[in-house]
Amino acid sequence: MAVEIKYVVVREGQEKMSFASKKDADAYDKMLDLAEVLGEWLTHSPVTLEEGQADVLAMWMAENKDVLSTVLRSGKLPELETADAVDEAQVDEVQVDESVAEETVDDKVAEHPRKRTKAA
Repeated sequence: MAVEIKYVVVREGQEKMSFASKKDADAYDKMLDLAEVLGEWLTHSPVTLEEGQADVLAMWMAENKDVLSTVLRSGKLPELETADAVDEAQVDEVQVDESVAEETVDDKVAEHPRKRTKAA
């Protein structure tokens, strides 16, 4: 008989994620804390966000806190992975809240000035 230890992150009575190591569970818990603070901060922004968008944006910012920190310190965008280089397992882990506006990521990428192709 095998004994398995699991570390479970619980928020507001809901199980969010379980981990095999305490270190990973603590890191995820800290990320959720950061996302909560960022979500609250985003509600005070001059931009009106649809219901759920602030939560999704806050979680994305918390998940990418190292990149965000680099941008804030240096004022430069570090080299980022291209969409082709993203691990399929990471894509499967992403959960989108259905209450978020129906605007797609492709629409946002097309609007973003850095993503447009330059005319020759």
